[in-house]
Amino acid sequence: MKPQKKIWIYGASGHGKVVLDCLSANSMICHGFIDDSPSKKQFIGYDVLNHSVIDVNDNLVIGIGDNKTRKSLSEKIAVKYLKVVHPTATISSYTTIRSGSVVFHHSVIQTGTSIGKHCIINTKASIDHDCNIDDFVHISPGAILCGNVQVGELSWIGAGAVIIQGTKIGKNTIIGAGSVIIHDIPDNSVVVGNPGKIIKSLP
Repeated sequence: MKPQKKIWIYGASGHGKVVLDCLSANSMICHGFIDDSPSKKQFIGYDVLNHSVIDVNDNLVIGIGDNKTRKSLSEKIAVKYLKVVHPTATISSYTTIRSGSVVFHHSVIQTGTSIGKHCIINTKASIDHDCNIDDFVHISPGAILCGNVQVGELSWIGAGAVIIQGTKIGKNTIIGAGSVIIHDIPDNSVVVGNPGKIIKSLP
């Protein structure tokens, strides 16, 4: 008899709690939290353990908001990564969402859109038709992406930002909360304002 696969959440923090809510809403049982911080032993009633306890056949969701940390962990820990979608989210059947990504409460993803690996589509985010969201992207609460928007790997779209249709957001780019983006944005940029302006470049 095969041992039962366990579901773990990496990240004993606030973001991990929201992932737990999504698992619970799908009747998926979390076995515990993983966090390599030696000071963390218990978290909201769950044991917090080192990642060495994870079996190769177990399932894992990375409950950490920082894009680069999610990428680093996914390359470090070789397990099956779950895709988790809260049942209140509205997802077109003509959309693809890759492994490790989480879609939070009341988000909308429209037809023809592609969501990469280990992305976060946060609470009430709206992604319209035919968008392409690359791996390790975080779309923050209330952000709106109009049709045919592209977002490069490791980019972060801030809360309440609006990205106008057909716009391309480069890799490793931060769009500040409430910004309105009406032109393409190059890689490694930090953008704020309405209309959005580049205020600095990232390494």
